[in-house]
Amino acid sequence: MIISTTHHLDGKEVEAYLGIVVGEAVMGANLFSDLFASIRDIVGGRSGSYEDELTKARKIAFAELEAEARALGANAVLAVDIDYQVVGSKGSMLMVSISGTAVRYRG
Repeated sequence: MIISTTHHLDGKEVEAYLGIVVGEAVMGANLFSDLFASIRDIVGGRSGSYEDELTKARKIAFAELEAEARALGANAVLAVDIDYQVVGSKGSMLMVSISGTAVRYRG
């Protein structure tokens, strides 16, 4: 499966546009991660626990996107857009949403 942010693949001809596919993941940040992230906001530095959660969420969302595309008979997803948001009460959840156009190409 080819997943690309571009609108076409060089050297490949799109045989069929199969529809929009989406992958989403919402991850909760726990109390200790929030506490340490707040301290890092004050003193500076990176929040490894939040980065780890974002990485997990992104991998889950990409896996869902690919599974949805395969179910439609696609062998590529084009024009992929990745969106990150903070959701939930008091911004306690991290969300990754990925969307694109499932296609079947030749070549």
